[in-house]
Amino acid sequence: MMSFAFDNSFARELPGFYVKWEPDRVPSPHLRYLNHALAEELRLDTRRQDAATLADMLSGNRLPEGAEPIAQAYAGHQFGRFSPQLGDGRALLIGEIMDCHDKRRDIAFKGSGPTPFARNGDGKAALGPMLREVLISEAMHALGIPTTRALAVVDTGETVRREKLLPGATLTRVAASHIRVGTFEYYAARGDHERVQRLADYTIARHDPELIGQKGRYLDFLGAVINRQAALVAQWMGVGFIHGVMNTDNMSISGETIDYGPCAFMEVYDPKAVFSSIDRHGRYAYQNQPSIVQWNLARLAESLLHLLADNEEDAVALASEAIASFDGRYQRYWLDVMRAKLGFDNRVPNGDDEDLALIEEWLALLQSNRVDFTLAWRHLADAAEGNPLPIRDLFADHFALDVWLKKWLARCATEEGRTHSDESRIAASTRANTMRRSNPWLIPRNHCVEDALSAASDENDFGPFEQLLNALKSPHKAHAEFVQFSKPAPASFTASYCTFCGT
Repeated sequence: MMSFAFDNSFARELPGFYVKWEPDRVPSPHLRYLNHALAEELRLDTRRQDAATLADMLSGNRLPEGAEPIAQAYAGHQFGRFSPQLGDGRALLIGEIMDCHDKRRDIAFKGSGPTPFARNGDGKAALGPMLREVLISEAMHALGIPTTRALAVVDTGETVRREKLLPGATLTRVAASHIRVGTFEYYAARGDHERVQRLADYTIARHDPELIGQKGRYLDFLGAVINRQAALVAQWMGVGFIHGVMNTDNMSISGETIDYGPCAFMEVYDPKAVFSSIDRHGRYAYQNQPSIVQWNLARLAESLLHLLADNEEDAVALASEAIASFDGRYQRYWLDVMRAKLGFDNRVPNGDDEDLALIEEWLALLQSNRVDFTLAWRHLADAAEGNPLPIRDLFADHFALDVWLKKWLARCATEEGRTHSDESRIAASTRANTMRRSNPWLIPRNHCVEDALSAASDENDFGPFEQLLNALKSPHKAHAEFVQFSKPAPASFTASYCTFCGT
């Protein structure tokens, strides 16, 4: 049986922050997906194990030695309303291991049965949503965006009831930790300052060890979380990713993207884009994601107030200043993302304001011409090489595009110390290739994801899923064999497209 070198610090150091719980046994586990490369990072020898043994272990039927399954407690603001007790209703942290880089990683189940936090839910997961988490999280990883990872999906051999009966599944998820903003809120809401401090000390030791023992460490810890989240959401915005359910219980202290439920990638550029079935008022629309992250961070700051200063007035002032710093941090990260996508070096001769104006004009053009976000950026690299035809094909208003392209090319030329007219072919080619490394050719387009999930869940055909997953591993390089995945969905599909939570 495969061994896990567990070192379960959360269970060991934070008693009372969880409930010990066992996963449900499942009738007929069948391994549907296993991430061998990730397993190697985790120092797990999966290739020598037979599929039946792996399925038994990764379904929870036979836990590896040293596992200590626990359901973590947390609260959360869900669509702005506070729920004082949420917790792992259908998930279990089975333990922690040190990976090949000596980084601590959580190993957790999702869909392993109801826990005391299940809130009348069945605690189960359907196969389709678990495979969605594989596709999206692995795509995010390939795009270089911090994310939880999917190690395995096991078909449990049982059915779960959602809108209809669906095949059940268990996901094995890997994360830097599962500590959330809502974890702090849970104890702060109960006035349990001692446990908030214990949680903060544990989290600092795990994610920001350079702060251990430092004066002002709790304020610096808040600043570190703010910085990680500002960088993360800037990267989301750069690829058109919409999380869909940015509640405080879905916001990881580690700065990883977590909980891929009603998420999607935007196709036609629309700042107001929403694809979540439960986001009826657009709270978590694409354009709102930075402000919602800041709002969530303010809830974290409130939970830490008693650690920031000896009196409330000083604590509130420090917290407010820290939260206000998010705007500047996010703007810097976002500008870096956008400059890279435009082919600019971060050393900007004309200042932030001129670049910001150029970026905003570009985005306005995408919106008014209803242009595909991914293709527009990708074809801009072709224009950098002197081939504007692909990008012109995307726009109805060629005059406005040409005016903007002239400004952009002039800005590109200033970095080489040349005028636009004498920018060398070599410099242009170098810039274009650099841009292609920042502008993916492939994202998990929603219709491709749905087709793959439908084939797997409804027809027991995993070929489309495996092909799409393979394509998403190299999102920046064009492959002729995967060209069908690079094409936008029909407008009729996008107009009515909706994603669901899966519970």
